[in-house]
Amino acid sequence: MEKGRFTQRKKNCRFCTDKIKYVDYKDTSLLRNFVTERGKIVPRRISGNCASHQRDVGQAIKRARSIALLAFAEER
Repeated sequence: MEKGRFTQRKKNCRFCTDKIKYVDYKDTSLLRNFVTERGKIVPRRISGNCASHQRDVGQAIKRARSIALLAFAEER
């Protein structure tokens, strides 16, 4: 019997498709899409970002956390 294997379609980088050049650390509504409910940054293979934009997202999240725009973890 052949196991049903699915080929995952490639996720496109949201920033490249929308032609956003700068990931703003003050845009918390956008950054919340890339943070889990436990406060971890979503990896590139799940978010679909390209390498350069994933680095930018990580830096923006860390900056937003350091000036208390984003929480390090959600409250219980």
